[in-house]
Amino acid sequence: MKQNYRMTLQYEGTKYNGWQKQGNTPNTIQARLEAILQKLDGTEVEVRGSGRTDAGVHARGQVASFALEHPLPAAEVMACLNRYLPRDIGVTALEEAEPRFHARLNARSKWYRYRIHQGAVPDVFGRRYSWPCPELLDTAAMEAAAAHLVGRLDFRSFCDQKNSKRSTVRRVDSITFSREGTDLVIDFRGEGFLYHMVRIMVGTLAEVGAHRLLPGQIPSILAAQDRKQAGPLAPACGLTLMEVEY
Repeated sequence: MKQNYRMTLQYEGTKYNGWQKQGNTPNTIQARLEAILQKLDGTEVEVRGSGRTDAGVHARGQVASFALEHPLPAAEVMACLNRYLPRDIGVTALEEAEPRFHARLNARSKWYRYRIHQGAVPDVFGRRYSWPCPELLDTAAMEAAAAHLVGRLDFRSFCDQKNSKRSTVRRVDSITFSREGTDLVIDFRGEGFLYHMVRIMVGTLAEVGAHRLLPGQIPSILAAQDRKQAGPLAPACGLTLMEVEY
């Protein structure tokens, strides 16, 4: 009988084509994990992530599930993964799970963090983890705009949804701002996020912070249900999946 497992992992997504495997390319997080597990188990193994992070996006608390035809102790599986994974991917926890546990379907909420580096002086060592923005953004205006994005809303204007028939209604629980030195940190918490949704919200909020949009324009952007009405797509490098709650 197959044994189901739940693992938590972190990765630096700079050189990867996102989470989801694409054809025969090994350059995705999912493909890297599956290649090792399939050698370990001797059979095909599917690793299901809590969500599909984009190319260049990082994770500190991604959660995934998989099943092995030939069960092994969780500690042994974790040790094998960390032995053969590249240095920019690491499994931080792994345990046996109930047969019906599914990392994506059972997720209740997610926490994403976006980091914007401000000022004319570049952050040489943090450049892979933040969006360099020399403009000093008006945080108060951004907070006022973000208040319009909290709640159960239709975020069609804030996603690059390829399938127009799928629901674009999501619940955002909170959007909070903080400062770490010259970095502006924005935390997004909600039940789930659409394709590019967080990065489009960041790009739109940055337009408000630069006074190219007004906070009061956000409701009309939401109502338009038109991606062209929202701001630009913020770079992937500033985004990190921090935690998934079950």
